[in-house]
Amino acid sequence: MGCCGSAERTKREWRPLEDRSCTDLPWFLLFTVFCVGMGSICGFTIATGGAARLIFGYDSYGNTCGRRNERIEGVQLSGLDHTDRKFVFFLDPCNIDIVQRKIKSMALCVSLCPPEELKTHQDLKRFAMTNGSELCSYELPAHRYPALPERFSRCPKLPVPRSKPLPLFNRCTPVDVSCYARFAEAVVTFVGDSSVLHRLIAGVAASKEIIVGLCVLALALSMVLMVIIRYISAVLVWILTSLVVLGSLAGTSVLWWLYIDHRLYANDTSSKDPTEAKQEAPEGQRDGGQALLVYAAAATIFTIILLLLMLFMRKRVALTIALFHVAGKVFIHLPLLTLQPFITFLALLLFWVYWILVLLFLGTTGNPEQNEETGLTEFRLTGSLQYLTWYHAVGLVWISEFILACQQMTVAGAVVTYYFTRDKNRLPVTPILSSVLRLVRYHLGTVAKGSFIITLVKIPRLILMYVHNQLKGRENVCARCLLKSCICCLWCLEKCLNYLNQNAYAATAINSTSFCTSARDAFVILVENALRVATINAVGDFVLFLGKVLIMTCTAFAGVLLLNYQRDYAEWLLPLIIVCLFSFLVAHCFLSIFEIVVDVLFLCFAIDTKYNDGTPGKEFFMDKALMEFVESSRRLERAGGRGRSRVKEAASEGAEMKPMAPGTSSA
Repeated sequence: MGCCGSAERTKREWRPLEDRSCTDLPWFLLFTVFCVGMGSICGFTIATGGAARLIFGYDSYGNTCGRRNERIEGVQLSGLDHTDRKFVFFLDPCNIDIVQRKIKSMALCVSLCPPEELKTHQDLKRFAMTNGSELCSYELPAHRYPALPERFSRCPKLPVPRSKPLPLFNRCTPVDVSCYARFAEAVVTFVGDSSVLHRLIAGVAASKEIIVGLCVLALALSMVLMVIIRYISAVLVWILTSLVVLGSLAGTSVLWWLYIDHRLYANDTSSKDPTEAKQEAPEGQRDGGQALLVYAAAATIFTIILLLLMLFMRKRVALTIALFHVAGKVFIHLPLLTLQPFITFLALLLFWVYWILVLLFLGTTGNPEQNEETGLTEFRLTGSLQYLTWYHAVGLVWISEFILACQQMTVAGAVVTYYFTRDKNRLPVTPILSSVLRLVRYHLGTVAKGSFIITLVKIPRLILMYVHNQLKGRENVCARCLLKSCICCLWCLEKCLNYLNQNAYAATAINSTSFCTSARDAFVILVENALRVATINAVGDFVLFLGKVLIMTCTAFAGVLLLNYQRDYAEWLLPLIIVCLFSFLVAHCFLSIFEIVVDVLFLCFAIDTKYNDGTPGKEFFMDKALMEFVESSRRLERAGGRGRSRVKEAASEGAEMKPMAPGTSSA
């Protein structure tokens, strides 16, 4: 049964854009409850003071800076009034735990960060008496700093660097961050010389305008390529096909040539005295000849299979070209599709910022406990509250996948509207907005269910990856191989489910059916067109990958020209790497939208050709380019049919003209 009073049809009848009803309503309610739980975690951290402790900071005795505090049982110097002490000051800000990535020093609440370097305990006394900001532990009187024996453990490490409060988070941060160089070098483990690290960072800082300009260039190239790819797709596809075939033939020929040359050399050696030949020909040469034979035979088999595939799939390559051509038209009629990567990235960025903030809130939430090693007070979640972090982690994966699925459903809905509108001049004013409204009104449950299925596969894979990293260097070979195999299998399963989900969303956009029904219908259509699917994914994905490489290469070339005035190779190496990575990421985001459009167009085309034949009442919805492909395919089929009928007629005529056997005659 469907939702909102609608019932699933027992027999599939594709009625594009005719019926609209709610789909997977229970999953929408489940996802809503889950999101409420995510919000409740944030509310819990705020109510219990975790958010305040993160933003305002707290000292090593559990007191929140800038506030009146309640006493914590068993913790001395807790419950102090820090209304006038609004800044967190670390006695040794350079004492960093590389593994835990945090400062291990004692922290105090002070009223003023030291604006100048303090070199002696007398300077600490003068600063406290003048400004009223005591930088030693609370129980030590300021006027006795220079004479107290506790000054070496309860006062800051000398010299105290000049510091400023960190914006928003009220932490006294040294102005000279050179003491963090050891931490940075530990994070960037591949840099052995600190001077190299400093030069690389200086190169990035000096080239920031060029980096931004090159990133904008990559953005513009990606948008242009999405429009013009329909004009160059035919050339690209056939050039790539020819190069693959020629490359396989050349590789096979070289391997056979190497094997024959090796055999000739072996024959020349064996023509000598057999005893000398055995001494001169080592075991490795004989093994090398056998290896070359195996490689050449395998390359030959691969080449034959490839040639056969190209022979049988050459017609389907034309379909890929036609789909690329129509996809380019889609972006011309629906230019707002190019904004989808921006909107999705902005939504993901906002959610990730919120998720990280709540995670930090959780890090300062819980019951106060004294660290046995340092004696400092820390806040930790205990008991059942520990599961809040796991719940929050699952939310990261599910909601991120939900946002990506919303993008896929929005693009699919817009492309379906374009395809199944016969008169393109009568398209809605904003098909993208119409698709978004349909998604929000009818299909959020379907998107929630599809993203949850991906989450069920992704979380075990992430857990196994974490276990593999933690056991690196300690597990045996079998365990390592087993873990990698499981990770690989889960990754492959995730990719297959992603592809099926994407087609299920398109089927939902067409027929407004639930996720499982849409996934089943899409799977049946894809299986019926398995060879076409393989061709489109193989050829199309390779063409789009080359497009990404082209954008990255053009951006890198422009970067080399612009950064050429910085003659030191090390100075512009890191900016160029950043530009290449960003340009490839941008190209991937935009061309992934193009790939989604092509996949949705193919599903619409397969449904169109299955249920329509061009006769009155069953007219095609497809574009002119796809219609030309269908007509050419029909002409080839008719020509093949006439050829087969002629062969049958000739065979039947031959049977009729067969002479009578001797000895038989009429009376």
